[in-house]
Amino acid sequence: MTHSYRLGADIGGTFTDVVLVADDETIHYCKTSSTPQDYSVGILNGATDLLARVGAAPAQVAEIIHATTVATNTVLEGKGARTALVTTKGFRDVVEIGRLRVPELYDLNYCKPAPLVARRDRHEIAERVLADGSVLHAINPDDLHAVAQDIRASGVEAVAVSFLHSYANPAHEQAAFDILAQVLGPDVYLSKSTDVLPEIREYERTSTVVVNAYLGPVVKRYLLSLERRLASAGMTAPLSIVQSSGGAMSARAAAETPAAIIESGPAAGVIAAANLGRAAGYSDIITFDMGGTTAKAAMIERGEPTRTTEYEVGAGINLSSRLVKGGGHAVKMPFIDVSEIGAGGGSIVRLDSGGALRVGPDSAGSNPGPACYDTGGTEPTFTDAAVVLGYLNPVEIAGGAVKLTAARAVEALRAQVADPAGLSVQQAAAGVYAIAAATMMRAVKAVSTYRGRDPRDFALFAFGGNGPLVAVQVAELLDMRRVVVPPSPGVFSALGLLYSQTRRELTRTVYKPVAQVNSDALAATLAGLHADVAAALRAEGCPEAAMQFVAEADIRYVGQAYELTVPLHDRDDIPAMLAAATAAFHAEHDRTYGHASVQDAVELVNLRLIGLRADTAGRQFTPPVLVPSGRPPRHRAVWFSPASSTRTPLIERADLLAGPRHGPLIVEEYDSTTVVPPGWTATLDPFSNIVLTHEA
Repeated sequence: MTHSYRLGADIGGTFTDVVLVADDETIHYCKTSSTPQDYSVGILNGATDLLARVGAAPAQVAEIIHATTVATNTVLEGKGARTALVTTKGFRDVVEIGRLRVPELYDLNYCKPAPLVARRDRHEIAERVLADGSVLHAINPDDLHAVAQDIRASGVEAVAVSFLHSYANPAHEQAAFDILAQVLGPDVYLSKSTDVLPEIREYERTSTVVVNAYLGPVVKRYLLSLERRLASAGMTAPLSIVQSSGGAMSARAAAETPAAIIESGPAAGVIAAANLGRAAGYSDIITFDMGGTTAKAAMIERGEPTRTTEYEVGAGINLSSRLVKGGGHAVKMPFIDVSEIGAGGGSIVRLDSGGALRVGPDSAGSNPGPACYDTGGTEPTFTDAAVVLGYLNPVEIAGGAVKLTAARAVEALRAQVADPAGLSVQQAAAGVYAIAAATMMRAVKAVSTYRGRDPRDFALFAFGGNGPLVAVQVAELLDMRRVVVPPSPGVFSALGLLYSQTRRELTRTVYKPVAQVNSDALAATLAGLHADVAAALRAEGCPEAAMQFVAEADIRYVGQAYELTVPLHDRDDIPAMLAAATAAFHAEHDRTYGHASVQDAVELVNLRLIGLRADTAGRQFTPPVLVPSGRPPRHRAVWFSPASSTRTPLIERADLLAGPRHGPLIVEEYDSTTVVPPGWTATLDPFSNIVLTHEA
C-alpha cells in the first residue's frame, strides 16, 4: 500500500527535529544537528533520512509544515534589511521614543535597543487623519513622489508606511503605498500598517510594521530558498509556516507578514500539548519545553493556550511579555504567551567574578557543543552536569546518533567549577542542576503565579530533549504534584506542527464606551471582518464549508490604558452580545487582578475575528504501540544526592505497561530521558503518556 505523509520540521539551537506522519497516523521521527550556516540543510538531511527509513519517495509527502527561528534570529543579530519609514509629519521619532519603559529599572548601564530604522531613513509626509477617520490635512501626491525618489536614491531594501489614525481611515496609507510601489518597483519590499495591524496606538502599530518590513526581504529569501531546495529533492508539497499564535499559514502569506512567525517554534509545542491534553483529559496544564538553548513555559486553561498581543522581539530572553517591557521592539500581533529562560542542555556553566555558580544564558549549541560531545567544546554545560550525575546516558543519546565521552564532562566540570569552588565534581554537578531548575521555575511562575494562577492547580507537561530530565525538580520547587511526559517528548514540538490548524485573524478598532456603541455599525464592522477573514482563508486554500469563525473583543474600564480579551457570542443579537461580553470582562478582571468594578463604565477598544480551518481540527494524536524490548534489567549509579550514588533501574516507556514503578528510576528513550527521583511514582495513561505523581 502506498502511503501519503505529512512532514514537520522544527529547528532548534542544537538539533533539528523532523517528524513524518503517515495517512494511517503512524509516526516516524529523527533528530539531526542544526546547520546554522543554512538551516534548510538540516531539514533536508532529516527528511531524506526518514523517507529512506520508511521506503517512501519524496513525492509521497503531501504536506510540509515548518517552524523557523529565522525571523527572531534576524532581529537578534541585526541582520535585517535596511528599512525606511514613511510617516506623518512630526511622528518620525515614535519608533525611537517608544513607551519610555526599561526592563531593568535600577540598571544605570542599560542601553535601549537601537531603532530598526535609522533616523536618516525616516521620512515625513504632511498629512493628518483624525481619530474619527475624518481628514484634517489631505495628502499631496507630489510630496509622496518626492519622498519615493529620495528613498530610491538611498538604496533601502524595504519600506514601512504608518500614518497617524490610519486604522480609522486607510486612504492616505493606500495612496502612499501605490506611489511607492510605482516608483520603487518590485525589488523593494513594501509594508503598510493597515495591512499588518489596523489598530489604535501609533507606537505599537508603527513598531510592528517596521519589524515586518525589516524582516520581509530576509524571510522571503529564506522561504523561497527552502521551497527550491525541497523541490530539487522531489518534495513539491505545499509549504506552511506555523505562526506565533499557533496557527498555520502558507509560505506566501508568511513572506507577506513575517512579523507573524517570530515565535513559531515555541508555539508548536504548546499547540501539541493542548491537543494531546484535551484528548487525554488534562485541560489545565503548564507546558515546560527545555531544549538545547532555552527553557520555555506556557499556560493552557480549559484546553486553550493563553494568548497575548504584547510582545517584544530583540529583547533576548523573554521572561514575560506582559511583565517586562522596553527591552526590544514592540510587535502587537497574536502570540501564544510563552515565557522563556536562557537555560537549556547546552547552557554554559561558569563561576562569576564573585565565585557564584552561573548556568547560561549563553549556550554551546551544536557546535562546539557540550564538553561530553567531544567535538571541540571545552566549557562545561548543563548536559555535562547531567552526565556526571548519572541522569543522562554516559555513552550515547539520540539512538546512538550522538556519542558521549563522560570523562570529558568530568574533566571540564572539575577544572572550571569544582576545583576552584572547593567542591567535589558531584557537588558541583548537583549545584548546576539545582540552579538550572530554580532558573526554569521563574519561567513557570511567569505564566502562572504572576497571572494570578496557582501552579498547584495544573499538571506540568514536560517535553523537549531536556524537559523530562529536570521536570520533577521544577515541579517540586512549585509544590506541583503531577508531571506528564508525552510520547516522543524530544520531538514533540515538531510533531505539534502537524496538528496546527490554518488560522487567520484580523482586528478592527472601535474605541467607544459600550453604552454608546451603535448596534448597526458594530454589525457592519463584524460583517466586514468576516468577509476579510474568509477571503484570507480562501487564499490559503480553505473550502467555504470548512471555515470556522471565533469572535473576541478587547475591553477595558473607561480610563484604563490596557485591555482584557473576552469571547463574543450570539453575534446575531448585538445588545445581548455586548451585555454578555461586559459581564465576561468583569469576571476576567476579577480573576486576573483580584477585583472588579461592575458599577464602572467599560469601553470596547477592538473587535477581533479568528478564522480557522475546521476540517483539520479533528486530527488527534494516535497513541504509539508500545512493545517491551525484552532487554535484561539494566542499572546505573545515579547521584540523587551529592553525598552518595544510588543503583538505579534503567527502563523504557514500554516497561511501564506492567504497572506503576516507584522511583528512583530512569526512563531512557531515543529522543529524551525522564528522571524519576525517590518519592515519585511513574505510570502510563491510555495515551502512553508517562504520568509522574508525588507520593504523599
